Amino acid sequence: MLPLLSLSLDELTAWVQTQDQPAYRGKQLHQWLYQKGARSLLDITVFPKAWREKLADYPIGRSTIADCRIAPDETRKYLLTLADGLIIETVGIPTEKRLTVCVSSQVGCPMACDFCATGKGGYTRNLAPHEIVDQVLTVQQDFGRRVSHVVYMGMGEPLLNLKAVVRSLQQLNQDVGIGGRSLTVSTVGVPRRIKELAEHHLQITFAVSLHAADQTLREQLIPTAKNYPIPKLLEDCRYYVKTTKRRLTFEYILLAGVNDRPEQAQALAKQLKGFQAHVNLIPYNPITDADYRRPQIKQIKQFSDILHKHHIENSIRYSRGLEANAACGQLRTQQAATNPAVQTPDPLPSLRKINQPS
Repeated sequence: MLPLLSLSLDELTAWVQTQDQPAYRGKQLHQWLYQKGARSLLDITVFPKAWREKLADYPIGRSTIADCRIAPDETRKYLLTLADGLIIETVGIPTEKRLTVCVSSQVGCPMACDFCATGKGGYTRNLAPHEIVDQVLTVQQDFGRRVSHVVYMGMGEPLLNLKAVVRSLQQLNQDVGIGGRSLTVSTVGVPRRIKELAEHHLQITFAVSLHAADQTLREQLIPTAKNYPIPKLLEDCRYYVKTTKRRLTFEYILLAGVNDRPEQAQALAKQLKGFQAHVNLIPYNPITDADYRRPQIKQIKQFSDILHKHHIENSIRYSRGLEANAACGQLRTQQAATNPAVQTPDPLPSLRKINQPS
């Protein structure tokens, strides 16, 4: 029995007809699911009461908020409880003109990046498309404003769950109504999957987490990188650009004394010479389970300036919501350590904690 949130307009129309309802109910159901965020058929007041009550327990596919932390900059980090009791993280990042949701694509992550809290927590399973879409609808409802952008930069490696990720991208675009270019998929790189994604010809933003221009260092930071040498990764990235006619983004987390030295900026510039790309430099967001540090502002600016000198377009992107443990995996790891009910470190006193009943 597929949750209704996994169905398109045509599929919902076909479903209501199997329930002996007129076809126009499909459009009503689609609107209530994807625009109004219905959590139960009982919520859909335009439907006959007897029919709603008959199908009150039919699965919609919505999660419940187990916990929400709000940082002083208004970034909100959520722990969401899925239908099977597993916990995932989602982050809502507001500005005056936009609301961005950082979604998870897996419960945990198998990539084991050395600087990432999620990678240290292990992997449980892939998320279904409706579980990804639900994260966006949940944040939209909680903020009471429309989501404008979605980034697949939460828990998990999206390209290891490519079929569900592509389906969720299509749903967010076609059903929820978010523009394709406002959807960003981020990967550390999975052999063959970048080319596979390219073949879908999605009008999305695609980001590759590089983090090092040297293969040995990259393997230290991302153990799975040993299966995907940098030259092959960049070859596949060029294929993506050629196939989609879309430039891509490279993400580079700056770790003090590890990958932030001038010679490393020179090496990165050499690797990306002639590439149709943009580099996001991301000063490290510290976690309790790793010894890495954020570089000083002087080192960050020097690294950026060297790239600019070599005509490599780049921006410095500081993380939001640091006080809310917004680094990927931090809040879930903290809750698992203090609450055995969470299936998977101290909240700061400046945070406001919200607990909502499931």
